[in-house]
Amino acid sequence: MLTGAQFIGSRRVSGEGDGVVRGWNPTTGQPLEPMFSEASTAQVAAAAEAAWEAFGTYRLLPADRRAAFLSAVADELTAVAEQLVARVVEETGIPAARVQGELARTTGQLRLFAEVVREGSWIMPRLETALPNRTPLPRPDLRQGRVPLGPVAVFGASNFPLAFSVAGGDTASAWAAGCPVVVKAHPSHPGTSEIVAGAVVRAIEQEDMPPGVFSMVHGGPAAVAVPLVQHPRIRAVGFTGSRTAGLALVRAAAERPVPIPVYAEMSSVNPVILLPGALAERAAELGRSYVASLVTGQGQLCTSPGLIFAVDSDDLDTFVRFAAQAVSDTGEGAMLSSSICAAYGQGVARLRSTAGVTEVATGTGGGSIAAGAVATVFDTGLQTFQGDPTLAEEVFGAVSLIVRTGSTDDLMDAVERLEGQLTATIHHGAGDEDATVRLRERLELIAGRVLFDGWPTGVEVGHAMVHGGPFPATSDGRTTSVGTLAIERFVRPVVYQAAPQEALPPVLRDGNPLGVWRQVDGVLGRH
Repeated sequence: MLTGAQFIGSRRVSGEGDGVVRGWNPTTGQPLEPMFSEASTAQVAAAAEAAWEAFGTYRLLPADRRAAFLSAVADELTAVAEQLVARVVEETGIPAARVQGELARTTGQLRLFAEVVREGSWIMPRLETALPNRTPLPRPDLRQGRVPLGPVAVFGASNFPLAFSVAGGDTASAWAAGCPVVVKAHPSHPGTSEIVAGAVVRAIEQEDMPPGVFSMVHGGPAAVAVPLVQHPRIRAVGFTGSRTAGLALVRAAAERPVPIPVYAEMSSVNPVILLPGALAERAAELGRSYVASLVTGQGQLCTSPGLIFAVDSDDLDTFVRFAAQAVSDTGEGAMLSSSICAAYGQGVARLRSTAGVTEVATGTGGGSIAAGAVATVFDTGLQTFQGDPTLAEEVFGAVSLIVRTGSTDDLMDAVERLEGQLTATIHHGAGDEDATVRLRERLELIAGRVLFDGWPTGVEVGHAMVHGGPFPATSDGRTTSVGTLAIERFVRPVVYQAAPQEALPPVLRDGNPLGVWRQVDGVLGRH
């Protein structure tokens, strides 16, 4: 039974704030029970204090204890899969098959971080042995490790109610690093959030974790979000959402007496460049696969291909013709919420009214879905595109703009002017070898992931993935929110100089008692 509860230090409590949060079914437009009262400012503070109290214990737990906790959360989520999938579908309109896949991704990344914690080399130990006879000055014994930052505030995302939410990647990587978490649940799926929170609490009890390792609160920006980010016990923030909301959190964190890092994934239009050789070889295939990527998740993915660049040609006309047919064959789909649907409609209307922009095709739909929308593709020239900065802005949903250029050199110039992106893609063929290298040299400066002959939707969760990019794709382009590298957001380096063995963390002691990879005097190995 859903109760509409907050979780303060893993304990269910009723919200004491003035506002309420309620889920809505975007397909039917009907409200969902129960109502969730906002947390009060005092409850937000209590959650942060509970996290700080837990931090002293949790960060010092042996690696196998933290790993067992992460695995237990995955097991508990699996145990409530049927109820969880049903509620996600109700609150978001996401098809059940995709929700099941997202649940598998969520449990998979929890187990992946459990493996990372057990293995231990994420600490990246660096040891330099003492050189007492070095001249003109001796070198002391230096041993560098990493320590967790402290409690992390995590903000649930609208478009991934499991994988980027209560027990998603930000939370998993923070727990792996040794940081307790206070989650601000997304208002569009409060019921989903409560089910996940209940699973987390059961794992906490099962593994005898300190209760404050997890809290979850409901509420809006003024009542909950800003007080949470500005609480002195919070030491970092993980966020996925709009640029407006992300920058508001960045400002709130910067205004603290002691500023803290905000790792915000915000906006991206994910440019795709179709080089002449690729269009000559497979224009029709590219047109169809482009639309298949565009309509994935009704375009409500941060990696949706929002911009296409190509040299104007008959082959490009073929691409556009097949893309138009594919778009026309798509139907209406549910947006995640009425507010997202309204914003999408406004974005499409703006493109339709822009001089020099032509509508290529739109999907079919009879308005039977309460928060329903159809895919739309537009076409314009480079001069129009570069003359109107709004054409490079993200419209969240299945809308995309094809930009025709006069030459390959125009492509190079166009991509150099783009903002930071999560992804950038090159499709190449025979004769495109030089242009491919030149583009790669430019795109690696503006994107966190550069793809070749594919489409940006779909993000592998693993050791090598980067889901980040220069501003405004993220607030800090030096890291990632997906993959095991994400753990680095929530730790900092510390060096211990001339420390006695018994005072050192085990990972830095002589003999490598934990058996992890370490760099000793510049040599990497298990020594």
